[in-house]
Amino acid sequence: MTNISIYIYLYPAVFVIIFMIYLRRKRKKNETNSAQLQESIESGLTDPPSLHPIVDLARCMGSGACVKACPERALGVVDGKAVLVNAAHCIGHGACRAACPVEAIKLVFGTARRGVDIPNVTPKFESNVPGIYIAGELGGMGLVRKAADQGRQAMESIAKRKAGGGSADFDVLIVGCGPAGISAGLSALEHKMRYKIVEQEDSLGGTVYHYPRQKIVMTAPVDLAIIGRAKFTEVRKEAMLEFWLDLVRKTGLQISFQERMEGIEKRDGAFVVKTDKASYTTRSVLLALGRRGTPRKLEVPGEESPKVVYRLIDPEQYAQQAILVVGGGDSALEAAIALSEQAATDVTLSYRSAAFSRVKPKNRDLLERQQKAGRLRVLLNSQVKLIAPNHVELDHNGVLERLRNDAVIVCAGGLLPIPLLKQIGLEFETKYGTE
Repeated sequence: MTNISIYIYLYPAVFVIIFMIYLRRKRKKNETNSAQLQESIESGLTDPPSLHPIVDLARCMGSGACVKACPERALGVVDGKAVLVNAAHCIGHGACRAACPVEAIKLVFGTARRGVDIPNVTPKFESNVPGIYIAGELGGMGLVRKAADQGRQAMESIAKRKAGGGSADFDVLIVGCGPAGISAGLSALEHKMRYKIVEQEDSLGGTVYHYPRQKIVMTAPVDLAIIGRAKFTEVRKEAMLEFWLDLVRKTGLQISFQERMEGIEKRDGAFVVKTDKASYTTRSVLLALGRRGTPRKLEVPGEESPKVVYRLIDPEQYAQQAILVVGGGDSALEAAIALSEQAATDVTLSYRSAAFSRVKPKNRDLLERQQKAGRLRVLLNSQVKLIAPNHVELDHNGVLERLRNDAVIVCAGGLLPIPLLKQIGLEFETKYGTE
C-alpha cells in the first residue's frame, strides 16, 4: 500500500476520532449543565437577585459564546440552547448579551412569578418628581460601568437644571456611594457644585462591597469626571474597591458614612432631606441607592448594642469568641461556616423556620459537616428575644435558652425604601421579566 493510500484511509479515521471526542465532551458538558440547572431548581434558586439575561430560544443557536463570556458561570448550554443554570451567581454585568452572535439575549429585571419595582425616569434620569433624579441599581441598572455612566450623566442634567425659588444648603444631595454615587460625586466636583453624599453603611462600594471575594464585577472601561477613562477589562471586587478608595483620596471627595436617609420633603422650591443625623436643604436630589436596602432588624431589646452587626467582614476578628449568627439564607450559612473555621470560636446559628430553604447545596453540606464536627450549633425554630452585654436569650421550640455571647451577626436580608419613595411621590412600574 502506497503512502497516498495510507493517507486516504487515515484522514477519515482521524476525523471520526476527533468528531467522537467532540461529541463526548459536548454530551458531558450538557449533562453537567443539566445537573446544575436541576440542582438550582431543587434548591429554589431560580430567581436571579438582580438584572439578568433571558434567552430567546427560537433565535439561540447554542454557540456557547455567552457561556464563555460569563465569568460567573451562570449560563450553560442545555440541549443545544443557552440557559441560566445558576441564577444565584448572576450579577447582571451583561457580558453574555454582548457576546451573543445572533442577539438572542436581553437583560431584564424580575421574573414571571417575582416582580421587581423600577422607578419611572426620563432620558435625563429625572423622576416624575421634578428635581429628584435616579441613577444606578435602583433605576434598573445593575452593571457597574453603566451605573457609573448614569451617575455622571445624571449630574450633568442636574448641573443644567434651573434653580428654583428660595435658598438651599446644597445644589445636590446624593444618596448612596456605590458606583453611581461616586461617579456623580466626581461630576459634582468637576462642575464646582455644592454637594453632599450620604451613605448608610460604613464603607463605599454599595452592592459591590457585599459581593464574595475575588468576584469579577466589571468587564469594560468606564468614563469618569475629572479622572477620564478608566481602562478596565476583567476587574475583581477587591481591585474595584481599592480603585474607588484611591479616587476618593486623590480627589478629596467628601462622603458622610453611616448616615441613612429617612425622608424627603418639598419646601419653598427646594427639598429637605432628613437623615438619622440631620436635615439638609438642597435644590436637587440624586438617588443612587442599591437594591440591598436597609438591613432588616430583629426588633428586640439590646439590638442597639455595638456588638450587633449586619454583615460579616473579617471572620478572624471573632476568634476565641462566642458568636450568634441569625438568618437562614446563604449569607447566614456562609457566615456561620467561616466563623466556625476560626480558632476556638463558639458559633451558634439561629433560624426561625424548621428547615433551610433556597440555599445552595454546597453551603448546606458544609454546614452539616461543621455541625457534625462539633464546630457549630444550629438552632432551628428559634427566635432571639434579648441581646444582653454578655449573653443572648432565644425562644427555641417554646423553651427559653440563654447563651454566652460576645457578638451577634444578623443576616436577615434588607428592606428596600420603595414605600418611603412612593410616599415622596415617585412612580414605579413592576417588571416581570421585561426590559
